[in-house]
Amino acid sequence: MTVGDLDGRPCYLSTDDDRSSLSLLADTVEVAQLASGKDVLAGARAVLADEKAGEFAVRSALTRATESLEDVIRIAVSRGGRLLERDG
Repeated sequence: MTVGDLDGRPCYLSTDDDRSSLSLLADTVEVAQLASGKDVLAGARAVLADEKAGEFAVRSALTRATESLEDVIRIAVSRGGRLLERDG
């Protein structure tokens, strides 16, 4: 699970128990973040396809897409680290 601290830096969950309550919560949060990213992507595509979309709509879609991409990258880094720990 990745969350940010007060300065916006990511914080990662480190545990030896993939079935612990905190691990299961982290998995649930990651699933929600990925689902949200899919919704944001669909919205951004709709804005980009709309030739009449104004600057505000485009900037809003790009802002949300950037936020979602940050979430996905954190998840990938976190998951990748866990995979390396299991293989090592």
